[in-house]
Amino acid sequence: MEVLEKMTALFLALTVLFSNSLSSMASAFQFKAVYCTISNNCDCAFHPDLQGLEWELYRNVYGQHLAQEAVSERLAEFINDASPEKPLVLSFHGSSGTGKTMVSWLLGRYLYGSAMTSPHVHHFIPTLHFPYPHRVPQYKKELKAWVEGNLTACARSVFVFDEMDKMPPGLIDVLVPFLGSSHVVYQTNYRKAIYVFISTAGEEQINRLALEARRAGRDREEIRLEELEDAIAQAVFNKSCNGFYHSEIIQEKLVDCFVPFLPLTRRHVERCVRRELCLRGQCHRRDIIEAITGAMTFSPERERLFSHSGCKTVPAKVNYYL
Repeated sequence: MEVLEKMTALFLALTVLFSNSLSSMASAFQFKAVYCTISNNCDCAFHPDLQGLEWELYRNVYGQHLAQEAVSERLAEFINDASPEKPLVLSFHGSSGTGKTMVSWLLGRYLYGSAMTSPHVHHFIPTLHFPYPHRVPQYKKELKAWVEGNLTACARSVFVFDEMDKMPPGLIDVLVPFLGSSHVVYQTNYRKAIYVFISTAGEEQINRLALEARRAGRDREEIRLEELEDAIAQAVFNKSCNGFYHSEIIQEKLVDCFVPFLPLTRRHVERCVRRELCLRGQCHRRDIIEAITGAMTFSPERERLFSHSGCKTVPAKVNYYL
């Protein structure tokens, strides 16, 4: 038992060390494989709480009925399928501060208990992991090895690719074989994995529809997913400054759902401020709520309907006012 505990500690330390550098991905997986062989304890710890996730989405993700419905329904359908035909591939789109990263974090939390510490939830940020466009061929090899290795260790792995707007074009296509229904990864059912892409691409189409709906007197909740999915797919495919530019992933229709995040209104921002205040035991501070929302920028300039930054800057502003 003492030997196993020492190996566990060694593995965790080495994983942290190597995970800080994408160029050492293969080495990190080798240590993981050794650990799994010795400990026989790599069952993924996959304990999905779909009811908890659904409740959390409706309680803490404001103004996003499309995302709440799409994520809850697609995830439940996927997980309840004992033998899915392909991995679940979701792509989140919308302006900054609308909840995209929060939803991806909640996925990890309610599938594995933690989105930050679980070894089976992998978060990639282009400016950190893929900073040099001229190294795309090298990054492709490393990313493929990392995904394949972790799928072998855990079929239920979750891969989150944030800031797709900053992803070097062409790099993400190395995942094409893993996202369809024909690829095979040794000793694992790779079709049980989940991939999430996060991007602001498509925000113009999303925000335009939200504005048109508001001006036409349509209720926000009347906007349907079908009104936006094709427009988002086309926008990300044709936008040169993003990782999906002319991507095979889009061409081959490997994304199961393009999830729109609508721009947030003043009411939604007020709820964000109130939540942050309550976390600090200051729920009653209506003066701070009014001060923060009053100082934020809304558009269009004449109507002031939607927040430019969503709720992204709210925590910092609450700290300032307190």
